[in-house]
Amino acid sequence: MREMQARVYQHRNSRYILVKAPPASGKSRALMFVALDKLANQGVRKIIVAVPERSIGKSFQHTELTKSGFYENWIVDSQYDLTLNGGAAGKVQKFVDFLNDDTATILICTHATLRFAYEKVDDDHKFDNVMLAIDEFHHVSSEDSSVLGGTLKNIMHNSTAHVLAMTGSYFRGDSSPILTPGDEQQFDKINYTYYEQLDGYKYLKSFGIDYKFYQGSYLTALDKAVDVSKKTIIHIPSVNSSESTKDKYNEVDAIFDAIGTVESQDDETGIYTLKSHVDGRLLKVADLVNEEGRDKVQEYLREMKQADQLDILIALGMAKEGFDWPWAEQALTIGYRRSLTEIVQIIGRVTRDSSNKTHAQFTNMIEQPDAKDGEVQYAVNSILKAITASLLMEQVLAPEIHLKARKHKTDKSSDNGGDIFVRGLKDPSTKAVRSIIENDMPDLKAAILQDTAVKNGIAANVDAETMNKELIPKVIMTRYPGLNNDEVEEVRQYAVADTVLRHAVVDQTTDKHGNTNEFLRMADKFINVDELDINLIDSINPFQRAYEVLSQNIDSDVLRTIQRSIDAKKFDFDEDELVYLYNQTKQFIADNGREPDKGSRDELEVKMAYALAKLRDMQARRQQNG
Repeated sequence: MREMQARVYQHRNSRYILVKAPPASGKSRALMFVALDKLANQGVRKIIVAVPERSIGKSFQHTELTKSGFYENWIVDSQYDLTLNGGAAGKVQKFVDFLNDDTATILICTHATLRFAYEKVDDDHKFDNVMLAIDEFHHVSSEDSSVLGGTLKNIMHNSTAHVLAMTGSYFRGDSSPILTPGDEQQFDKINYTYYEQLDGYKYLKSFGIDYKFYQGSYLTALDKAVDVSKKTIIHIPSVNSSESTKDKYNEVDAIFDAIGTVESQDDETGIYTLKSHVDGRLLKVADLVNEEGRDKVQEYLREMKQADQLDILIALGMAKEGFDWPWAEQALTIGYRRSLTEIVQIIGRVTRDSSNKTHAQFTNMIEQPDAKDGEVQYAVNSILKAITASLLMEQVLAPEIHLKARKHKTDKSSDNGGDIFVRGLKDPSTKAVRSIIENDMPDLKAAILQDTAVKNGIAANVDAETMNKELIPKVIMTRYPGLNNDEVEEVRQYAVADTVLRHAVVDQTTDKHGNTNEFLRMADKFINVDELDINLIDSINPFQRAYEVLSQNIDSDVLRTIQRSIDAKKFDFDEDELVYLYNQTKQFIADNGREPDKGSRDELEVKMAYALAKLRDMQARRQQNG
């Protein structure tokens, strides 16, 4: 077993296990080892593995473990691999059949199938002595409106089921905790961080996070942003974003033009061959934006075995979570992404160990913000700290982005150094719209969330376009029948943006100098990135008609420094507490042969772990200051 898998396996007798580990660290195989032990030795009779989408199901298909010395292979009966092609209704019935099949032991399904099938199961005791494994666990929420979260909660509280939860980004990005504090306390937690992963890699040793700011349309800056010498995933902006041209197919054509000249397209696989403008090489390019022929392209991507089978992949909403292309060196993401979870998932696509790279790169290409250069750099550094803390599986404070329509490039921004004003919101065109935005937004958002169609849409996980362009406008038109279509669209934009950006709880604190700091509280477990006095910006380079902010090379040492800085601020110890806990820690190490674990369920052990981190941080600062 890899180090992370062995660490998880040590907890195999725990009823509830939470594994927080980066992409490609081997979580799927860690699950197999634990699940097979539970079947053989712990009285568990069935294993259910739930993944967010069908393509991820391949990670849990038949695996020969005996070749590596384990006592049993992971064998999945194809009839109970519900991530294969087939209708949704039939899969729900198959799930129910599985629970009633005394001979079947392993089932693979999507989160959606689990949700819908649970509604068909008439008795929670059907999950007695069943192990439920949930991949990409950040999709769960303790919110009452979360069907997946409610399903898990009911199974935990009403049956003797075992649960193994796995995620590479425990941070959801909103104010809803994944688990209630009481439920989370029942889990044994295994953390495996990016710096541990990088230390264990043979080839990849660092990665970078850059922000390129452009003026006008991003299409005019593509030739400076796309590096055809690196195997690259390009994510074009959402059609609902201000960066989008609203014609996604034309955007793909423009990316093709920036890369080179189309030589051919393979009829069997759908893969294009382009001749590079830069060096004349023939490049294999996959288009996942165009729906026509997408299935055969996805099949080609699933079957890839060699680095030379693909050079560039272009996608819109796909090729993020769980997508496996180990040779990918660079992710170019166009358009501002408010979700730290999404960014962490995209970074995970390029931070897999492979012989063709020692460094990986994530680049976010966004419209030049309405702020002074120094303010942008301050804000980018905050974002970099938030991203790197997220990579360490911490509950992170997302830097707040204020809503402001940018009308002119010469507009002056506010004096708040942390603000980035993202272009794209329509200015209120009438007094009625302005009044709604300024005075009625809380009531409007409440009406939206109480609307039956919206609630049903949330429960069914309808796509963002349906929610934002159909369901929400209907609520606005019903509540304000006198608005015309343009006014409805303006109110919709502000309601959606306000809901997305301001749903976290805002707290204020005053420091010893009397300065007031505002931050977002995440389920009472937060990290204020402004408190981390770390500069992750390496340089500012000219780019097109704007500039780019380049991060330092983020390697295991940088990540360790950030982890230490975060841990040192988790508890506010006074001097007497530190002395007491230091003595307790020395005794703990002598008794147990290890340092205290911050993931422990013992409160004193957790405090000792953070006290030790605080002392080490103080020592490092003293050494740094001479």
